[in-house]
Amino acid sequence: MNHKPAGTGPLLVTIFVFPGVRLLDVTGPIEVFASANEFGGRYRLNVVSADGNEVTTSAGTRLGADMAVEDVHETSDVLVIPGGPGWDQAIRDDALLDIVRRLDAHSRRTASVCTGTFLLAAAGLLDGRRAATHWRHSRQLALRFPTVHVKPDAIFVQDGRMMSSAGASAGIDLSLALVEEHWGAEVARDVAKDMVVFMQRPGGQSQFSVRARAPHTRQEMLRRVLDAIAEDPGADHTLSAMARRAGVSSRQVTRLFCDEVGTTPARYVEQIRLEAAQAMLETGDDPMAVIARRTGFGSPESLRRAFVRNLKVTPGAFRARFHTTGVADAEAPAALAGSALGADAGSTVTGPRDA
Repeated sequence: MNHKPAGTGPLLVTIFVFPGVRLLDVTGPIEVFASANEFGGRYRLNVVSADGNEVTTSAGTRLGADMAVEDVHETSDVLVIPGGPGWDQAIRDDALLDIVRRLDAHSRRTASVCTGTFLLAAAGLLDGRRAATHWRHSRQLALRFPTVHVKPDAIFVQDGRMMSSAGASAGIDLSLALVEEHWGAEVARDVAKDMVVFMQRPGGQSQFSVRARAPHTRQEMLRRVLDAIAEDPGADHTLSAMARRAGVSSRQVTRLFCDEVGTTPARYVEQIRLEAAQAMLETGDDPMAVIARRTGFGSPESLRRAFVRNLKVTPGAFRARFHTTGVADAEAPAALAGSALGADAGSTVTGPRDA
């Protein structure tokens, strides 16, 4: 760890804000660094806008700024570049990109939050580097900036002096990692406990992805196969069964999947079955054996292995995380909750890993 030497001045964190910025992309990191000051860290926060005036966020909330970009002369220890829903227009704003480059040139570390990664990429700051962004936009990032090595499942990525994170709340994860780097794990752990967040959240972004939709294809025979998989994920979808359904050879089915879907038949079937299992876990209370049987995994152990391999969480942990906010449990008397939920009730509590 590169902990800040004792006796030195506070670390300067500069946050750049612009019209249409997402509020949590800004306030999440600010809260982490401000909280760190209560537990032994030393940060000085500086919010900067293009002209020094307040900006209106995508939520309609107005954010004030401490100074204009032209007044920034001090080197920042950390520069935070947030994102916003208008990223597609922002990356075509040459003046905005010039500001990003200028601020980066006066920073020891630059970190983006969510679609702020697009600004860094458009400014040419991520060429040849690994990077992360919101799962919904990772494919667009890879297509628009082929020299950037996109890590679609990462919560955050560090590559040299550049860091980038996934969706808005992932800016908190990234900021906690910086606090740990600067001041040690104990300070970061205290901040995580104070904010009631994970010190290191389990799993990656795959667990948050929307349900896959059957891809468009001009091949009617393949469409029949894809529709059958979507309608009944638990049915027989072996390669030979799909070939019979399509009326072609197994080799032709494999080629069609590779050309039209971009993956293998087995991999596609597993993804559809995973999505069906996720839906059952989110919306119902069926036992794992029932879910495994209805979605085609066969056994709870096969279901568990597929979840861990693809989503980095177990089915039980996924259900605990997405089935409910826990508000009903929070309102119930502790004794009743304990007797009704049993020994696994604690798995519904979301908190720091090391708390």
